[in-house]
Amino acid sequence: MALKAMYEVPLSARVRKPALLHRLGLNDSGLEARLREGMDAAEQQLLAQTGSPPDARLAGLTGHLAVAGGKRLRPLLVLLGAEFGDPARPGVIRAAVVTELVHVSSLYHDDVMDDATSRHGVPSVNARWGARLAVLAGDLLLAKAARLAAELGEEAVALNAEVAGELVAGQLCELAGPGPGEDAIGHYFRVIAGKTAALIAVSLRIGAQQAGAPAPVVRALGEYGRELGLAFQMADDLLDLRAPSEQLGKEQGRDLAAGVASLPVLLALADHSPRGTALRELLAAGPAASPAEQRRALKLFRRSPAPAQAEAMMRERLDRARAPLADLPAVPALRALNALCDFVADQTG
Repeated sequence: MALKAMYEVPLSARVRKPALLHRLGLNDSGLEARLREGMDAAEQQLLAQTGSPPDARLAGLTGHLAVAGGKRLRPLLVLLGAEFGDPARPGVIRAAVVTELVHVSSLYHDDVMDDATSRHGVPSVNARWGARLAVLAGDLLLAKAARLAAELGEEAVALNAEVAGELVAGQLCELAGPGPGEDAIGHYFRVIAGKTAALIAVSLRIGAQQAGAPAPVVRALGEYGRELGLAFQMADDLLDLRAPSEQLGKEQGRDLAAGVASLPVLLALADHSPRGTALRELLAAGPAASPAEQRRALKLFRRSPAPAQAEAMMRERLDRARAPLADLPAVPALRALNALCDFVADQTG
């Protein structure tokens, strides 16, 4: 397929203001100013990295999802982690870029695995350029992340290698399915611990590490991040089945229609009521193919106890996330970490 550059205006003109930061209600002008400045700087560097492949014709391919936007949760977490040390240290912004490059790379690969057609409200990379180019573009972004991490020192290299391994292991675990005698929901948590929670935890850790925070603080932030990451994925799974497509930036009910073993889907399939039986029968032959089947699957899911069960489990994880915060210094960023838990909970309301 012929490749043409998609950028018609300079990358600097495409910087998107972070949609998440203003929703945290920080009530601290100094912290908010530092975070906004850091997010802007990280965004500029991210767009420069994703928009500058070895061949200029590939810029549209490698920069596609970065330009489309997103929550930018991981760079924000890097900056919040840095608040527990010296956030002005030069490696902090670069660390934020590393985490988002790894995240965007994982989206390229995830969309290929899921055969997704849209992401962030735009066509997915695989839908626009094909699966082979999407995989290679994701690999290139991961390589860029590794190169930047190498400039930050051995600890950053180790964290980047750790999270890359966990992401791949999580994907492989998902493809392999539950092991002999393994509970399906236990397997689900093993998958999302690698695919989602690992990078959220590392984002906080690498930010604190680059800012020179003490080791116990780095560990506590990692514990918080792991539980927050699990809850974040659980909330995202619920949103896939609750929120309208225009809010999601992807097709509503995609996981359910495709038979993806997300937590709410697993809970719905385990329902022994007539609704659960009907849903199992509907999906037994494979993914729901027609729009009518997809609508029926969503209707059966919404009438089951699964949404309430999944939300209760998600809130339990948020309670676990808040526990390590008691061991952290009472800096303004601590309130922001608590507010992030509230933000995740509110997404499913």
